Amino acid sequence: MNAPQIEAIRPEHIKDVLQLIKELAVYEREPDAVVIDEQLLQDVLFNQKLAYGWVAEEKGEVIGLAICYIRFSTWKGPCGYLEDLIVQEVHRGKGIGKRLLDQVVHHAKEQGWPSVQWQVLDWNQPAIDFYERYGASVEKSWWDVKLPLK
Repeated sequence: MNAPQIEAIRPEHIKDVLQLIKELAVYEREPDAVVIDEQLLQDVLFNQKLAYGWVAEEKGEVIGLAICYIRFSTWKGPCGYLEDLIVQEVHRGKGIGKRLLDQVVHHAKEQGWPSVQWQVLDWNQPAIDFYERYGASVEKSWWDVKLPLK
């Protein structure tokens, strides 16, 4: 069996990328939280270039996704920020998430960034375990702050 290909997100992946984002929202117990559409996602990724990422593709089907953007730290300078890492449930446990995270780390190293950061929900123990096995530290001393602008 051939391993899924990891490749940069292309415009023809947008529909599948959005579907995976929606699947992640359902998994994270926020099924109605996704308001982005294909057009805005395409604009952000390819016109504005505010975000970038990779997909895992198997037999023409997108089965995994990593989307990132540049975060700026006044202490460290530019860093990578992993916004979403998701692998379809039926494909989990096959090393696809690790390969996607490897790609994120590789890109960050190529850029000369000192770190990649992301968030994980406190109840998502499988993800926490995965990240810790990978070598990431999960900090519990910082709280998220969000100011809705509506």
